Amino acid sequence: MSTPLIDGLRNAKRHLRHGCPYPALQRLESLGWERATDGSPEETRLLGKLAEFIGYLENNQRFIVNYGDRYRHGEPITSSFVESAVNQVVSKRFVKRQQMAGRPAHAQGLLQVRTAVLNEQLRSCFERWYPTLASNEHAHDIAA
Repeated sequence: MSTPLIDGLRNAKRHLRHGCPYPALQRLESLGWERATDGSPEETRLLGKLAEFIGYLENNQRFIVNYGDRYRHGEPITSSFVESAVNQVVSKRFVKRQQMAGRPAHAQGLLQVRTAVLNEQLRSCFERWYPTLASNEHAHDIAA
């Protein structure tokens, strides 16, 4: 069953999938005006969610990608690889509250170190911070 609301949402979704947030926003905003507010809780909730979604799109429209274009160029169209990297960086210590669980105040520093280790950039960071480390051959042997 197709209604003007469903058709409008499908139309907006198609625009977003093709990386065109402006026409999608126009369509979603017009849906808000087209909806007659009868004052029912369902109608009020729907209009509230629609306004929230419009606000989200307005704030993030520069990040909306054209999935068809990415697919055609062999680029990733999913964020699962990012989520996997985040899970690997955060590790079970923060997630499962192990004995040595980190405090939120120290989490940023620990995550930066963990990321540098995973990217094999920790040594170059230390050499940048402590230039004498790069020239110290004994320190290089110890680190290896």
